[in-house]
Amino acid sequence: MNDEQSLFGRQLPLTAGPANSSAQPAIVSVGQRKQCQRCHQWLLPTDQLPNQAWYCRQCLQLGRLTSQDKLYTIAEPNRFAQVTGPILTWPGKLSPMQGTAATAILDLVRQQRDQLLWAVTGAGKTEIVYPALAWALAQNWRVAWVSPRVDVCLELAPRLQQAFGHVPQTLLHGNQTAPYRYCQLTLCTTHQLLRFHAAFDWIIVDEVDAFPLATSPLLQTAIATAQKPTGSHLYLTATPGEQLQRQVRQKRLAVTYLPLRYHGVLLPQIAVRLIWRWRESLAKGKLAPKLVRQLQGYRRRGQRFLLFVPHVVDLKPVAQALQQAGIVGGLTVHAADDDRAAKVQAMRDQTVSFLITTTILERGVTFPDIAVVVLGGDDPVFSTAALVQIAGRVGRHHDFPTGEVTVYCHSQSRRVRLAQGMIARLNRQGKRLGGQRQ
Repeated sequence: MNDEQSLFGRQLPLTAGPANSSAQPAIVSVGQRKQCQRCHQWLLPTDQLPNQAWYCRQCLQLGRLTSQDKLYTIAEPNRFAQVTGPILTWPGKLSPMQGTAATAILDLVRQQRDQLLWAVTGAGKTEIVYPALAWALAQNWRVAWVSPRVDVCLELAPRLQQAFGHVPQTLLHGNQTAPYRYCQLTLCTTHQLLRFHAAFDWIIVDEVDAFPLATSPLLQTAIATAQKPTGSHLYLTATPGEQLQRQVRQKRLAVTYLPLRYHGVLLPQIAVRLIWRWRESLAKGKLAPKLVRQLQGYRRRGQRFLLFVPHVVDLKPVAQALQQAGIVGGLTVHAADDDRAAKVQAMRDQTVSFLITTTILERGVTFPDIAVVVLGGDDPVFSTAALVQIAGRVGRHHDFPTGEVTVYCHSQSRRVRLAQGMIARLNRQGKRLGGQRQ
């Protein structure tokens, strides 16, 4: 890739840029305040180096940017190699309900309207977007498919490569080792959008309500900045927050709604089992007998499962307690785990029988034929949306459309009851469309 292509629609700190590039100070003064031009966040009065240069701490993970730097860019030219062969190479077929949703999304994309696909977990949101994405690529649009979770990106990458086999694609995330490539289709974490400026004609934001995007003004700004002024975006989620729902009510965001999974089987309902003082037992190296019996039963039957725990510090003692009970063949995983991607892939490859995980795997991952167990489901870390998303890990595959979701907790907290209520409402709506019970 030449130097020009590395700057198409991107802002990079360089000592000098190509002759046709433009440059601006990385940090500018706005009245009495300083603003970073990469992430557009305001600097604090303490964000100053010993040499008196200002620096931005908000996007420091992308490399330090100071008031002595310049950001170079070249306006996005949409200069892509011609696709040889069909754009959409996905061999699958949409169900009638999926097809209706796909047509609605395509119509809105053609109008360049911002929109939301509000679809129950397991509805096949990715595949529903394919027709609109194929149309956008045929128009020579530059498209980004982004998510706040790297696990979602890693799972999507091979699926998009198969579905659009002749379209050059690039995958960007914080642990990326491959060099950057200028491509028509970019798959990346939302943090990576901070390097882009007015680059994309269409941005697809997967799991828009997930942490950290839902509560991060920096990442929300990154999406707006990376999108062209003439561009639009599509949000994907099963559990939109109040802010998105408000935008829908105010007609600022068009919505396509799908309350039924693609295979027609309703969502699994959460079963609650009460256990007392499980942390005290865990401190003694033990878990609740009823939980142990359930997981031992899974292992005897060869049932693979995910065991969610509230916090990273819970992973090791829970794993040790399971081993003491003879429940072996699994791994622990969390957001800062260096081997996180390899462990998740091992679960996909069915070389491990279970994962003990934090909420990092609450969404965006698919494992055929699994059960889900939540320990400490009344802990505040398990929001109503998180519990619904966790339940949605079960029954996603058409060959295994059913499964168990069990939440162990001291008491049936309000969040747990609200999650059960949300699933019940979705299932009532899905049943009206012909959905079948598990």
